[in-house]
Amino acid sequence: MAAKARSASLLVGAGILLSRIAGLVRQRVFAHYFGQSIAADAFNAAFRIPNFLQNLFGEGVLSASFIPVYSRLLADGDEKEAGRVAGAIAAIILLVVSLIVLAGVLLTPWMVAFIAPGFDGERRELTIQLTRILFPGAGVLVLSAWCLGILNSHRKFFLSYTAPVLWNVVMIGAMFWWGRFSTQNTLALSLAWASVVGSAAQFFIQIPVVFRVSAAISLRSSWKNSGVKTVTRNFIPVFLGRGVVQLSAFIDTIIVSFLPQGMPAALGYAQVLYTLPVSLFGMSVSAAELPEMSSARGTSAEIFASLRQRLNNGLGRIAFFIVPSAMAFLALGDVLIRALFQTGKFTASDANYVWAILAGSTVGLLAATLGRLYASTYYALQDTRTPLKFALARVLLGTALGYLAAVLLPRWMGWSAGWGGAGLTAASGIAAWVEFFLLRRKLNQRIGVTGLPANHIAKLWLAAGVAAALAWLTKTAIPASWHPIFRAAAVVPVYGLAYFAATTIFRIEEAQALFRRIRR
Repeated sequence: MAAKARSASLLVGAGILLSRIAGLVRQRVFAHYFGQSIAADAFNAAFRIPNFLQNLFGEGVLSASFIPVYSRLLADGDEKEAGRVAGAIAAIILLVVSLIVLAGVLLTPWMVAFIAPGFDGERRELTIQLTRILFPGAGVLVLSAWCLGILNSHRKFFLSYTAPVLWNVVMIGAMFWWGRFSTQNTLALSLAWASVVGSAAQFFIQIPVVFRVSAAISLRSSWKNSGVKTVTRNFIPVFLGRGVVQLSAFIDTIIVSFLPQGMPAALGYAQVLYTLPVSLFGMSVSAAELPEMSSARGTSAEIFASLRQRLNNGLGRIAFFIVPSAMAFLALGDVLIRALFQTGKFTASDANYVWAILAGSTVGLLAATLGRLYASTYYALQDTRTPLKFALARVLLGTALGYLAAVLLPRWMGWSAGWGGAGLTAASGIAAWVEFFLLRRKLNQRIGVTGLPANHIAKLWLAAGVAAALAWLTKTAIPASWHPIFRAAAVVPVYGLAYFAATTIFRIEEAQALFRRIRR
């Protein structure tokens, strides 16, 4: 079972890796043409508003509400009923999202006033234009998330997670083509249209495979179907929970809009990096485990035992990669950021601000990632209300701490307001730990004790610390004249190899399994 789980998460991880690499290339090209300009601030703020629609209805919500029901029908051998449920959900999503996109385009000026009240003049007007263009593309990406739910339930993980590569490629091509002769504002508008085209490409590449693996799909809305009722009943708490989390992101955007020019863009650059391990390792394991957990059969005791085993194995795989990611962001973030973004209008000074924001994110990186798998376990049990309650607690705490750390603390301490972004991400991390402990405590009461031993986590941090020290010595020995990419090419392998060697010496199972795979 562990080998099968690793293979599934490997496929998801490989797909996410390819799409994230494409995303990093896109952000590097974006940094080259926009830096931390007004156009960069406007595009990052505008992208958050329609992205709210995608996140509310998209992958996380559909996975939590749809996959457990659909996977269970497949496990019972009722493919015809599974097809009816899938088709009805698609029809309902299409109707609801179309209405929301239309309303979003019409109400954009009021949304921008809410999400970025600190914007005025040119920055505000450009944000409004960009948001109206981006909204339809976000609607298409919701349908793409429906495709992902179907394919994941049939254990077809790779395509759905590599499809975003097309979206990134279209946007990269647009920047290269129009960036040669356009102003920054005009280029931003062209990039927004390219995002819509890329969203369509991401959706249409998955559709043929969806209908091939599930030929019984019938695109008819049916509110009376029991499976549809279950999906919609589960959908509402997850929708609200995702809405609460997105509200937190909006509040972060509101806070950062009052910070100096360039801070919204800097937060966007940092997010590209600190969401990479969450997606690559947390999402890959959670996505692979959700249909397996949802398909568990037997008595309550047997189901709970299976869930505990799958959960603990998944936690181990996640922690093995997230701990060194957090340490790398903290100790080597400047090396990574300069290699990825320092080009054109993005300077070394910009990199230092982004590094500070990235370092703040390491506070809660492990908690946020492990929490995704705990939430997936609740969803497999078709309990969507418990994660909602804890998400609400996280947002309330994160909002209070975020305002304190980003706005009030720098003012009280006499620090530059530009460092408020680091306080904002650190505050979010503290709130993520509170949510994680609540999720684990409640689940342990329900299915039995879960979690990783403290000494196991300590070994991972020790290995990462030793690797970071060796990489830091390597960084200081490299001449300052080296290009940032060459510097990263020398430092990062030292860090990775040292961490792998240390965890192998400490007999960490994930390191030993990886070593056996390499030997084969």
